[in-house]
Amino acid sequence: MAEIAVSFAIDQLLPLLTGEINLLKGVHKKFSDIKDELESIRAFLKDADRRATAEGDGTSEGAKMWVKQVREIAFRIEDVIDDYMIHVGQQPRDSRCVSLLHDIPHLLKTMNSRRQIAFKIQEIKSFVCGIKERSERYGFQIQPSSQQGSTSFRGSQTAKWHDPRMAALYIDEAEIIGFQAPKKRLVDWLVKGRSERTVISVVGMGGQGKTTLAKKVFDSKEVVGHFECRVWITVSQSYNIEVLLRRMLKELYKQKGDNPPQDITEMDRGALISELRKYLQKKRYVFVFDDVWNKSFWDEIEYAVGDHKNGSKIFITTRNMDVAVYCKKSSFIEVHELHPLTVEQSFELFNKKAFQFDFNGCCPKELIDISSEIARKCKGLPLAIVAIGGLLSTKEKNAFEWQRFNENITLELNNDSHLTGIKKILGFSYDDLPFYLKSCLLYFGIYPEDYEVESKRVIRQWIAEGFVKEERGKTLEEVAEGYLTELIRRCLVQVSSVRIDGKTKSCCVHDLIHMMILEKCEDLSFCKHISADGHSSISGIIRRLSISANSNDLATCIENSYVRSLFLFTNKSNFLDENIISRILTKHRPLKVLDFQDAILLIDYKNLGSLVHLKYLSFRNSTKN
Repeated sequence: MAEIAVSFAIDQLLPLLTGEINLLKGVHKKFSDIKDELESIRAFLKDADRRATAEGDGTSEGAKMWVKQVREIAFRIEDVIDDYMIHVGQQPRDSRCVSLLHDIPHLLKTMNSRRQIAFKIQEIKSFVCGIKERSERYGFQIQPSSQQGSTSFRGSQTAKWHDPRMAALYIDEAEIIGFQAPKKRLVDWLVKGRSERTVISVVGMGGQGKTTLAKKVFDSKEVVGHFECRVWITVSQSYNIEVLLRRMLKELYKQKGDNPPQDITEMDRGALISELRKYLQKKRYVFVFDDVWNKSFWDEIEYAVGDHKNGSKIFITTRNMDVAVYCKKSSFIEVHELHPLTVEQSFELFNKKAFQFDFNGCCPKELIDISSEIARKCKGLPLAIVAIGGLLSTKEKNAFEWQRFNENITLELNNDSHLTGIKKILGFSYDDLPFYLKSCLLYFGIYPEDYEVESKRVIRQWIAEGFVKEERGKTLEEVAEGYLTELIRRCLVQVSSVRIDGKTKSCCVHDLIHMMILEKCEDLSFCKHISADGHSSISGIIRRLSISANSNDLATCIENSYVRSLFLFTNKSNFLDENIISRILTKHRPLKVLDFQDAILLIDYKNLGSLVHLKYLSFRNSTKN
């Protein structure tokens, strides 16, 4: 999980090495050495992150500590680069124009600044170079990028994990709520649609029931009777196209009761495609490809499933709208976007699971209110409703027990083995993001739960943080809008309101996505929350601070934590006094983002002049107490 910080540090170094910035003597070589070491470390971290996700709590403490150290050194690199850029920007364009009397103190100040920066760079270089040596003590090795996948964590244990998505393939019809209309629509597209080959996609966030719905459609008597060939293939994030094509072919022969060609294991991609095309000639088929993540998947299989103008269909489930739309380049498409269950549907599904063995499947009167509240917290996500309802079916059916569970539901989601699957399923969507989109998604963890943030606000904050890469012919805001659109199309961010021109006006994230983000923010030192029900203890490097409560030691915490961005979410009964804000503004120069929107505060605006790194400042709708 340190890959984000390391990748960002490398991106910060590249302009210094390739641009026309006049680097101090010897700095170019040191920056270059640091970059090379970070590239090697990043190659390791990509695999380490995948292994950490798979192993969960099985990841060794030594590995976690090492990754934390890597992340913090990446943060320090970012700070040094920012200081260096400010130093370069303060140098006079033409020293000949500076008087001798002015030049001497300026020269002394410049030399002192250069010494400090050079010392920091050398210190970082030494630390980075020592990372490989320390890694051996923790029992793992850094591999070149060409050997990714061979990273070893000696002594780590692979945690056993039950994938709740498997159960989606075997759910009884009576247990399904809210899918009757979508099922009929999809069946009609399959059996009554056009004769040309058509790709039908079901799109929705993780846990929304895509696999369950697709399986019920696939097994319906209408579909079974309409197609000569029916094949179900689970794709997932990592797949081998030759293995997938081979499996398609084996399933087809299996349905026919025949043995596949003897040389099928030796066939390359071209031979497998030719064999599939020959087998499917003049047959009406339907292939279901469950859990497709990348647009390139269609490029890899489209020629294997020829268009015979006989009503053949391809059925895809995906979390990414772009995957569904991409198929339009060479095929007709139909797209069904899943929506959350209604409050009534959520309550009905919850009762089916929570009281499946008691009270004839009905909620007793004394538990109606608390059951409704728990079901509402799932925000219409079937995976969460089924998992939580199933867990509560094993608990005592009394209001006190259930109220205690409701009050600690976040803790239960993190600790209970029956519920951790929810977090993992949602985490797959995060893992699939490129590093720059991971940072953008994590930013929603800064805002409180159920907070609808204006798209312009969060986009400009991404730019100020340096998350947005320049693209030729586009402004940074246009690029950032593209980032937001991609997060929406990946079903990770929800549109709350739209502008007249159809663009997103405000947005938010599902409560369970927010919960996942908060955990990752904590793990990555991405953001720390100071709230009324928590404490203000901060250790290590914290980059962003989200404050919704006052604290006497808040200023000290910020000064000692390398905070770069500060957000206030305060109200009339809970505001920061002038002394704390003044102390923050005068002593904490590295701040890049200050967001006081809608906050209640006292502030001396003159102190803002010392914040030389500040790139985003908002007092919108803020009021003085």
